[in-house]
Amino acid sequence: MIRKALLLLSGLVMWFGAAAQSDDFKITGGPYLQMLGEHEVTIVWATNRDAVSWVEIAPDNDEHFYATERPKFFQTDMGRKVVGTLHRVHVTGLEKGTTYRYRIYSKEVTAQTDYYVQYGKTAASNVYDVKPFYFTTFDNDKKSVSFTVVNDIHGNNAMLAALTDNVRKDKNDFVLFNGDMVTTFASGQQIFDGFLTTAVKSFASEIPFFYARGNHETRGLFFAHYRDYFPSPTGQTYYSFQAGPVFFIVLDGGEDKPDSDIEYNGLGGFDTYRAQEAEWLKETLNSDACKNAAYRVVVIHIPPGYSAWYGPIESKRLFVPLLNEAKIDLMLCGHLHKHLYVPAGENGCNFPVLINSNVEGAYIHAGEKEMEVTVKDKDHKVLHNWKYPRK
Repeated sequence: MIRKALLLLSGLVMWFGAAAQSDDFKITGGPYLQMLGEHEVTIVWATNRDAVSWVEIAPDNDEHFYATERPKFFQTDMGRKVVGTLHRVHVTGLEKGTTYRYRIYSKEVTAQTDYYVQYGKTAASNVYDVKPFYFTTFDNDKKSVSFTVVNDIHGNNAMLAALTDNVRKDKNDFVLFNGDMVTTFASGQQIFDGFLTTAVKSFASEIPFFYARGNHETRGLFFAHYRDYFPSPTGQTYYSFQAGPVFFIVLDGGEDKPDSDIEYNGLGGFDTYRAQEAEWLKETLNSDACKNAAYRVVVIHIPPGYSAWYGPIESKRLFVPLLNEAKIDLMLCGHLHKHLYVPAGENGCNFPVLINSNVEGAYIHAGEKEMEVTVKDKDHKVLHNWKYPRK
């Protein structure tokens, strides 16, 4: 009797195990482009089960992707290929201002011990009968750059789709997400459902986005995985990059309340983080790349000083005095869920501040003579426009 029960139990375990694996191995999210530069890009995607992943790169010519072996770039860490469900492949050695085609691959890992790995099926993006994904590296000698800014989406995919549906048509070089794209970081699936899948459908497989963390991205049990999905050159949520004539400084203002507030349950440590960030900002503003750029744009989710709350006051105290000495052309903010434009010289800032609403997009073009900022609603009606001559 006991033997029959054990056999039945064993059969049930095998049945449930097979059922759990009944879904085909597949790519479930992405790919999307991160950290695009003159000579590199990071490509991120997700699968439904553990896998080893890589990217193949090809020049943008008339040759079919299958015409020859393509260079392979694997996700590695400390010399070993990474096994997981989130895949982040850093591609290097690229030429600036050059378009490349690419294909993503993931080979399922069905079992693994210290000295053995068992593989399953391979999933890959289609290049057989459709055009492969592509991207174009930045050229910092380029005289112009165009980009779109959206913020405070909070999972409103319809709004995100409307505000970014012209990104390809307008030949944007990138998109900037200025915080609070979701209300909380709960899981990887929630991040994709909240905005990433919409971004991928709209542009993100072929046009990169850069991300300024908002206060809502600091919340949720999944918050520590933010940099897994959105890597940066510094390894922090504050960083800089250059695109054409513009040098961008992306700052993280942290939370808007004191670290001791009950809402953070004793886990707030933003005072220390902002202080470290201010030291980094001093060095960045003193760099040749920043000083020699035609334009300097600062991106931060919470507007420094535009609230009587603690976080914005601290950001103003730490960051604004440094920025006032750096010939900043424009600061881009969100957080307030309403449009507000503050001219240079007001609120202690020597530069203009655009606080973008959650239902409008800022569409920016920086050229040889001026930088133009146009704010439009979801129906692409022009609401505001400013021009800033090159200094």
